[in-house]
Amino acid sequence: MNILLHPTYFPSISQYAALLQAETITFEKEDNFQKQTNRNRMYIYSPNGVQMLNIPVKHSKELHQKYKDVKIENAFDWQKNHFKSLEAAYRTSPFFEFFEDDIRPVFEKKHEFMMDLNFEIFEIINACLGITLPYTTTTEYFHEAKNYTDFRPLANGKKDTFVNESYTQVFNEKHGFIPNLSILDLLFNEGRHAKDYLLKQKLLF
Repeated sequence: MNILLHPTYFPSISQYAALLQAETITFEKEDNFQKQTNRNRMYIYSPNGVQMLNIPVKHSKELHQKYKDVKIENAFDWQKNHFKSLEAAYRTSPFFEFFEDDIRPVFEKKHEFMMDLNFEIFEIINACLGITLPYTTTTEYFHEAKNYTDFRPLANGKKDTFVNESYTQVFNEKHGFIPNLSILDLLFNEGRHAKDYLLKQKLLF
């Protein structure tokens, strides 16, 4: 399976299941930025249920701005807020402290471009999972990805209806199992077992 997908902010479990089961990986680098997608947001399991963490981006005067040109609005202290939210959600999870030092730099270093941040996160998560995922990037935009299994729609969380197998989450007893959150939810709850878990998921999209 040769997949095409968008680099996103701490990708969903559905995206990582596709990544681990792919033969080749190509990231879309020539698309226009779309608001309200996982390009700059992720979903976690907070004490109150699903919580969306959104990175503010600088507004462009251009009608259609390339995703790779989108800059992060660092005037807001989003990094501190996101990390505090992750702590509130996962401090008591089995593996938060184990991976804390690996992900903390994401919330301390100032990044200029959204896409660069997402590629850096991709490498950090792969290191946490103990895997290497070689990839290429597109050099032009294809409306129809004829030579790929097109997983670009997975960047739109509202249209991604993937339901993964249940595992133990921190607030299971309060709100029940919540599927397809950020890969961080799986990582903090399952640790390195997350790799085997992702390989077993059925990609029925």
